[in-house]
Amino acid sequence: MARKQKRKSKNGISNLSNTILSILKKERNKTFNYKQIAAILGVNDASSRNQIIKKLRDLQGKKEIEEVDRGKFKAIVNTEYHTGVLDLSGKGTGYVICEDFDEDVFIASNNINKALNGDEVEFYVYKRRKRGKIEGEITNIIKRAKSEYVGVIQLHSNYAFVIADSSKMYKDIFIPINKTNKAEDGDKVLVKLEDWPEKADSPYGKVMEVLGKPGEHSTEIHSILAEYGLPFEFPYEVEQFANTLDTSITKEEIAKRRDMRQDLTFTIDPKDAKDFDDALSFKILKDGLYEIGIHIADVSHYLQEGTILDDEAYERATSIYLVDRVVPMLPEVLSNNACSLRPHEEKLTFSAVFQMNDKAEIKNQWFGRTVTYSDARFAYEEAQSVIETKSNKIPKEVALTGETYEASQEVADAILKMDALAKIMRNKRMRAGAISFDKVEVKFNLDEEANPIGVFFKTSKDANKLIEEFMLLANRKVSEFIGKQSPKKTFVYRVHDEPDESKLANLQGIVSKFGFKLNFKDRKSTSDSLNYLLKEVVGTKEQNLVDTLTIRSMSKAEYSTHNIGHYGLAFDYYSHFTSPIRRYPDVMAHRLLQHYLDGGKSVNEEVYEEKCQHSSEMENLATKAERDSIKYMQIKFMQDHKDENFIGVISGVTDWGIYVEIIENKCEGMVSVRDMKDDHYAFDQDLYAMIGRNTKNMYQLGDEVVVKVKNTDLVKKHLDFNLIGKQEN
Repeated sequence: MARKQKRKSKNGISNLSNTILSILKKERNKTFNYKQIAAILGVNDASSRNQIIKKLRDLQGKKEIEEVDRGKFKAIVNTEYHTGVLDLSGKGTGYVICEDFDEDVFIASNNINKALNGDEVEFYVYKRRKRGKIEGEITNIIKRAKSEYVGVIQLHSNYAFVIADSSKMYKDIFIPINKTNKAEDGDKVLVKLEDWPEKADSPYGKVMEVLGKPGEHSTEIHSILAEYGLPFEFPYEVEQFANTLDTSITKEEIAKRRDMRQDLTFTIDPKDAKDFDDALSFKILKDGLYEIGIHIADVSHYLQEGTILDDEAYERATSIYLVDRVVPMLPEVLSNNACSLRPHEEKLTFSAVFQMNDKAEIKNQWFGRTVTYSDARFAYEEAQSVIETKSNKIPKEVALTGETYEASQEVADAILKMDALAKIMRNKRMRAGAISFDKVEVKFNLDEEANPIGVFFKTSKDANKLIEEFMLLANRKVSEFIGKQSPKKTFVYRVHDEPDESKLANLQGIVSKFGFKLNFKDRKSTSDSLNYLLKEVVGTKEQNLVDTLTIRSMSKAEYSTHNIGHYGLAFDYYSHFTSPIRRYPDVMAHRLLQHYLDGGKSVNEEVYEEKCQHSSEMENLATKAERDSIKYMQIKFMQDHKDENFIGVISGVTDWGIYVEIIENKCEGMVSVRDMKDDHYAFDQDLYAMIGRNTKNMYQLGDEVVVKVKNTDLVKKHLDFNLIGKQEN
């Protein structure tokens, strides 16, 4: 695409004063002479140069620019500049999130100035409010959030364009014909931005990888990972390194550890789990106490710092759980074999061992490296059967073997006692102000080709909560053990700040539509009223909506060396220690704990804080990819149900339409306001509703409606509905 010359008016270059000011303000710490400005503008005739010289003198006379050296000018800046992160809408407008302001700063599309979604930007704010909002203009891009995008390529004779999948990428990407990487017209590709010339309308890029044909399953799953810069497979040399590791358990290594192979030990995991990174042991002591061990795969024994395997694990920072596959943090030789606590195998473990009484009070604790032997493997459904029936006989409909299975009485008794202790710990946690998030998870039944043939919901039952409570106990006590030491020692904490007051106020505004009132007087009343809300909506049509909105009102949990506690769990100290196969921060926690158990001095806080930030960022990207894969599967599932009517709940209302979540499968789609033909509808922000101008017909957040699939777009991950009408009660 040829660069356009600066448009000239009949009297010369149009809007020259503002153009010169824009150039000087953008690089306000640099000086420019008339030749440099002429070069930027792409003009070289004498008339244009004379105009530039004249305008420079005019602007100097108006005290808008100053002559720093002979013939060299720079802008006089009276504006206060701020920095923040740009959040773009699909319309090309955006908001900058900045700590200097109580509200986000609106940026009109003509003031975006080539910034892209997520970029760290410099901006200034207009003195007067516009459209009732604080409004500003972006003046500089400090740091690009990303440089790679996924999209579909359109080939022309001497160039190509890539139309990005992301609705927040508001420009097509120009690709020189020699940088198309042999992509064919219509292919889905991964493209890297290389430049955005001053006068070019589109950024320039090159094709890094051809992902396949749009709409094909493998292409779309690969595209989801590529969109967030996440890996698809391990580099060959990393796989080779992992495969050459000595994973044998030697007598010499056992001698260095606490030998707990004789203690009754078992795992409880999802029935389709392939890696088992935690196990529980149970022993009744003579003095009426119970010794319970939380045993975690000793990943750090195999994952040595400074190796290419450790570098790869750190870069990934987390496993990614897509609907049809897991992209592991560690190669299979570790994740599914050496570090997996499989039944009837000895394993190297890192353990937190507690002695507690019938009131779940801890009387003694121990942390260190161990060797364990798993006596049995349970699925959650099997353990749940033991808890519900108080029997060791597991019916074939829930047994992993598919046949009626009789667990040992010793294991069944252990599960029942640990369930009782877990319930005491959970009740104590809730009384302390923890918030009970038991959000329903959407799961898919897939055929052999990974096509969704059914939807089911995963709910948390007593067996899940048993495991959860003991994992929480280990995480809390490990971080407390380090956190309370003097002098202070650097550690990796999992922190969760208090919720933002404005988000809580917004939540109150929404749930009041369902008849709920929240009390935000203090921390205890806030958590009590949130728990009451979450309990009361269980089983109602609006449960998923309220659960989602409540989670969104919370701050994001993240990793940090600066401990501020965990608001949602009501813990003063909390870390991640129990899943080192799939989370790198847990690996760091293991290394640090052993370092301090060996008497080591506190490590460099700055180094670990940087690692914490990286881990938080990668976790956030993985979560987005996981959500996209669910959305993709939901749309794929709905492709085969286009002729059916569905009852749904209005889960969102905007000025461009209403969002509806189908009750029976949790698939969410949009009804465009343009398709609501029976009236002219307008968005009422205060009522969270669409209201008909003539009929006064109202579609409000939480209303039950009947919808039918209008369009399914696997590439854009859009599901569009036609509105049939309100559901009659």
